[in-house]
Amino acid sequence: MRLVSPLAALVLLLPLTAAVAEPTAPLLLDNGTARIGLDPVKGGAITWLSWTGRPRNAVNHADPGRLIQQSYYAGALLDRRAEGQSPRWSPWTWNPIQGGGVGSWARVTESRRLPDGTLYAETVPRLWDMPGEEAAARMRQWTGFEAEWPEVIVVRCEFESRREPGDRWGPAVPRDQELPALYFTRRHAETRSYLGEGRWRRESQPPGPPWGKASPPRRAMACFAPDGQGIAVFSPAATEPWNFGPHGGGDSADPAAGPCVHVAPIGRVPLGPRAVYRYRYWLVVGTEAVIAARLDALWGRHAGERAELRDAP
Repeated sequence: MRLVSPLAALVLLLPLTAAVAEPTAPLLLDNGTARIGLDPVKGGAITWLSWTGRPRNAVNHADPGRLIQQSYYAGALLDRRAEGQSPRWSPWTWNPIQGGGVGSWARVTESRRLPDGTLYAETVPRLWDMPGEEAAARMRQWTGFEAEWPEVIVVRCEFESRREPGDRWGPAVPRDQELPALYFTRRHAETRSYLGEGRWRRESQPPGPPWGKASPPRRAMACFAPDGQGIAVFSPAATEPWNFGPHGGGDSADPAAGPCVHVAPIGRVPLGPRAVYRYRYWLVVGTEAVIAARLDALWGRHAGERAELRDAP
């Protein structure tokens, strides 16, 4: 079920001493405070996030459209139902998804732990609207911890479009990009924008989609559970109002449940047939006080960081 606008728990955990994983083996980083994991069977997207205050997985992975993952949109809206396009997602843009398309997971070509401990994966994404269709693209991702802040994870994303110039989707047009798309368990339903210096603004939205819109001035939003434990995303590349909101009811902590919580920083970017796009984002976990302190530090260090867009060779 696709829950994002024009977008299983890790069974095995790789020991930290291993240097290289097979393409089908999940990878995990654990620094004693937080755990972050990606699953090559699920497109190399982030499928696991937990920490000392929340030892259970907080990432919803009910289908390929959930997870914490890269997601991009380009070109014209096309009606391809005669070719097998999902009627629910027609017409649709060129929409490569790291996790996969409708009912199918994306293919990972490389998945390993680098010498510095960073997790690396390269993915051939799938087009969301067409079951089983791979996109003419590559996604690469580097995931690791910020050394001095054990509650902070930094993720570097790279997207390479390999479409043929003049194809059916046409030239570059500005479209909203999710930087990245994040789905958490339904229990993390209290969404707040961070205003800086320990100040927050509660954001309210009925269950969607459609999602709500928020404009966090420090480019950071957090989703909290009733016990005060939360997850924040800081995405300095975002330039537009963010998507956010719950889906379904209740307060389930089950990562495989249908109900969930969605957040997506948004940047408006014209991705051409041959383009390379790069950006970074940060995840922060813990209590409100810990998250606020780390977000202030990140803002002081990275507020001016922006995404990079260039033509591919």
